[in-house]
Amino acid sequence: MEKYKTHKTDTGSSSVQIAVLSERITELNEHFKKSPKDYTSRRGFLKLIGQRRRLMNYLKKSNPAQYKELTGKLGIG
Repeated sequence: MEKYKTHKTDTGSSSVQIAVLSERITELNEHFKKSPKDYTSRRGFLKLIGQRRRLMNYLKKSNPAQYKELTGKLGIG
């Protein structure tokens, strides 16, 4: 998360939020490999994916260069 911050106390910028959500999504994805019938957590997982998608769409419109850099670093797109 530190490498996505724009300044020392940055927690609200789109790139930081996307990085945090991506980390949580990765952790939940591993959880579902072990517990495929955990439907309650899957609903929250899908909400996180939607939230990350909306933030990525916003970042793509407002700052395309930062969007490209972030998707390259995170390996998503």
